[in-house]
Amino acid sequence: MIGYQCIRCGQEYAADYEGYICSSCGGNLDVKYDYCQIRSQWDEQNPFPGPRQDQFKYASLMPLSDIESAPPLRVGATPLHAVPRLGELFGLPHLMLKDEGLNPSQSFKDRASAMIIARARETGVGVVCGASTGNAGSSMACMAAAANIPCVVFVPEKAPPAKIAQLLIYGARVIAVRGSYDQAFDLCATVCEAKGWFNRNTGFNPFTREGKKTCSFELFEQLGGQAPDRVIVPTGDGNIISGIWKGFRDLHAVGLIDDMPRIDCAQAEGSAAISNAVQRLRASGEIPSGADWSSVEIAPVQADTLADSISVDDPRDGLAAVRAVIESGGEAVTASDEAILDAIKEVARFTGVFVEPSCACAWAGLKRLAEQGRVQADQRIVLLMTGSGLKDIQNARKVAGEPTVIDPTVEAALEAVQT
Repeated sequence: MIGYQCIRCGQEYAADYEGYICSSCGGNLDVKYDYCQIRSQWDEQNPFPGPRQDQFKYASLMPLSDIESAPPLRVGATPLHAVPRLGELFGLPHLMLKDEGLNPSQSFKDRASAMIIARARETGVGVVCGASTGNAGSSMACMAAAANIPCVVFVPEKAPPAKIAQLLIYGARVIAVRGSYDQAFDLCATVCEAKGWFNRNTGFNPFTREGKKTCSFELFEQLGGQAPDRVIVPTGDGNIISGIWKGFRDLHAVGLIDDMPRIDCAQAEGSAAISNAVQRLRASGEIPSGADWSSVEIAPVQADTLADSISVDDPRDGLAAVRAVIESGGEAVTASDEAILDAIKEVARFTGVFVEPSCACAWAGLKRLAEQGRVQADQRIVLLMTGSGLKDIQNARKVAGEPTVIDPTVEAALEAVQT
């Protein structure tokens, strides 16, 4: 790690910069590396030798001086499933599913939280704090418990009960805000500044992206040293999709891949600030060509979707997400809540993987792209499934159907199984 660069205006900072965001324009920061030095220290036949076999095997491309600071839990190393039955529904025989629900807190967010905890331990911070609709918070609480670091989480009062239960059972101090995620985010930032706590907030803290990008490194290895053609990413705040793009940019910069994948943004229709921005930029043709993207604005929306994990008024890593889609040549697509609910059932019944609504948005979005002829049958496509369906049983029950209730007799049982 050699420093930071502002994603909005391009301003650069040294590695010892102590701020979270750009002091010039308030934009989010991107961690920069000396890729030539990294390459010079590698065994080209085995660039990621360990010693850990989870996401911290990629420490040479992470901003850590010592992986001993990382939490002891296994984070990452999640499976990539071929899902031909699901793909056959829309003529996509090379469809794959990356199941991030198998992380310790059942969420992709563990990748960021583990990185944040490692960074906090290296810098000697006593308390970590963040705002969340549920997954990021429960993830941070999980990693903080494993590392024995105090944790405070701000959540909207209406966050799903299963996610609140996770936060509390891990021992986090939970502050439920009678308001939106965006209000919880702002309150968290103010409290962290006042108390001197390490702020985990998505996008605001540049190291969240550095944890999330490790998923791209895994895809590279799982595909035999190649990148997929496309990755469909369910998107809310924008930090996951920008992390996926950062990972592939890292791989390209060190010479491990030549061809870059398209990164596609899938959003709920009721929370589509990033998709709206991509479409406006492409329609106007006013896409910046250099490092200065300060002319691009992400207009907030009034988010209204059952997919709580991607329900965001003002995406806090929105510009990085827009850049990921545009620079990769990807698409931005939206799906209705009805389509998202149907997608939960289809993914489960055609792959055996149970996902929460936000993840199902990725499949709903891909279906729409396929219907519009915006994907090709020969492409290797990865659906990024970011969280377990156990996170939101209430919405799954809306489409799961009902059990057959019978009297406790053999006759009733036989009759029931024949219908």
